[in-house]
Amino acid sequence: MKKFIGGASLAFAMLMLGPSCSNAQVSAPAPYGVLPSAPQVEWQAMDMYAFVHFTVNTFTNKEWGYGDEDEKIFNPTSFDADQIVSSIKAAGLTGLILTCKHHDGFCLWPTKTTFHNITKSPWKNGQGDMVKEFADACKKQGIKFGVYLSPWDRNNAAYGTQEYVRIYRAQMKELLTNYGPVFEIWHDGANGGDGYYGGARKEVKIDRYTYYNWPETWRQEKELQPNAVAMSDVGPDVRWVGTETGFSGDPCWATYTPIGDKDSAVASPGQVLYELGLNGTRNGKQWMPAETNFSIRPGWFYHATEDGKVKTPEDLLNHYFASVGHGTTMLLNVPPDQRGLVNEIDVASLKGFGDIIKEMYKVNFAAGATVQASDVRSGDKAYAAENVLDNDPYTYWGTKDGVNTGELVLNLAGTKTFNVIRLRENIKLGQRIDDWAVDVWENNQWTELKKGTAIGYCRLIRSERMVTTDKVRIRITKGAASICLSDVALFKAPEVKVAATNKNTIVDKTQWKSQNTKFSAAIDGDATSAVQMDMSTFKKIAPKGMIVDMQFPLKMIGFNYLPLKDKGLVDKYKIYTSEDGKTWELQKEGEFSNIKANPIEQRIDLEKPVTARYFRFEPLHVLPAKDGKQYVGIAEIGIIK
Repeated sequence: MKKFIGGASLAFAMLMLGPSCSNAQVSAPAPYGVLPSAPQVEWQAMDMYAFVHFTVNTFTNKEWGYGDEDEKIFNPTSFDADQIVSSIKAAGLTGLILTCKHHDGFCLWPTKTTFHNITKSPWKNGQGDMVKEFADACKKQGIKFGVYLSPWDRNNAAYGTQEYVRIYRAQMKELLTNYGPVFEIWHDGANGGDGYYGGARKEVKIDRYTYYNWPETWRQEKELQPNAVAMSDVGPDVRWVGTETGFSGDPCWATYTPIGDKDSAVASPGQVLYELGLNGTRNGKQWMPAETNFSIRPGWFYHATEDGKVKTPEDLLNHYFASVGHGTTMLLNVPPDQRGLVNEIDVASLKGFGDIIKEMYKVNFAAGATVQASDVRSGDKAYAAENVLDNDPYTYWGTKDGVNTGELVLNLAGTKTFNVIRLRENIKLGQRIDDWAVDVWENNQWTELKKGTAIGYCRLIRSERMVTTDKVRIRITKGAASICLSDVALFKAPEVKVAATNKNTIVDKTQWKSQNTKFSAAIDGDATSAVQMDMSTFKKIAPKGMIVDMQFPLKMIGFNYLPLKDKGLVDKYKIYTSEDGKTWELQKEGEFSNIKANPIEQRIDLEKPVTARYFRFEPLHVLPAKDGKQYVGIAEIGIIK
């Protein structure tokens, strides 16, 4: 039987051992592994905050602007930064990161570095500064402000030269010196490609490993904002989790060793084995916790066609448990509409989510419990088992050196009902715990409720059922160093209703035919037998692309393309229609921007409805797979009525 020390038992043990023991000074545990900096500790405590994507794309219905957009198109006639910030605060979000410049190069502030900026917009007669309005609204309402500045600029004539690197750093200096404290600086990994550079349509390639000289860029940023964390898929302070679906890996370690996607290359933004960021690296070389980013809508910018696809409060709660609950932060994108406001649908979902979070944390059912520990570092209160109940993430229960496993028993103040358990480590001493388990006392015996790997700053364990008990046991079954567990809390997550969402209206496909039987799966909705072949084979079979005969003329307003997530992502395309299958009319040519990071269903909207019997989907370019080959992958293709 295990011996427990805690409460009256601890006092009795101290009395028996005498005063010499009670007065003995026991040093704090030695830190384990790499440790967080002060800015990283402060950032981690924010839990969740907002991304705001807002630029010319909001008015062109694109995800990535090409760089040829007229500045005059940006004109949010009802813009209200206070409304946007208050909507975000209602969700419990603690900060806001603004896309001050996206890949299109349009700057939301009156920069001195380019003419492609807000002074050429009719908004406020060219006298406005949107970055300032956002920063001021954040300060007024008590949340933190951060900046996103795309390294890629599809408008700037200097892009690809060292002059542009100077321009980029000058833009960053303006943002980091003119708008007050910044909590995070966000660096995108998308760099280089085709654009409208200085009015010339061309492709500009760069060496992503060396072009920006990232160590020097980050050094200059730190000088200007020493308390800010810098984020990219290689940090240096915060890493991209490796997906934009809103879920982190399990486990998701706070330590990480980025690896370049070429042999012997030093990892850099856009050139890294980013999939490794999903779980991080146990005992990694850097303290580089993950940020889990995703959007409340399918796209990053506002599109009216997505009004029926806004994530529900329950959706957001699931993302919360899969991000904050795995020790990462949650970065939720909330894109303003063309008015310059958070759409009413999004506002309702944000408030609903915020209400759920408030309700869940309203009562900690562990409050008032007594705690017994299998081992305590000493009689010093600094290491007492009761410290796990004080809601302070940096006071902790500590065990003796070499005691890397152990358990706590919480004798609750009466019978309690809950379905969420929160565990925390004191991360100032490193990430020490590997494996854990949670047991509850039921039917006069211990029942294992959950077990897993990694705790870190925050581990939220959600039970599939409500638990009613008067005792809970936390077992640390594997550790790399002595235990420094800072928090055990019990909560009840309320049940919420799933809101109905509108889907694309796609006609029945049972009678549709393809010119080639290899493509049949792509029009019958069976993703398990979808089209997947290398580009050269695809071109031999279908030199004009995939042709679908709908058997009779149909009126359509657009098309949908569902990619395969493993390989074969089509990122550039043409769509044609025909009445007779012989004479074709080009309806749309474009790109599925960001499909690599966010391989979700893509929607192609037409300028006006078209009636036709045939349509043709022609992949112009596909992203290379890990083996270097180019595949075409089509899980689903169809029309939207």
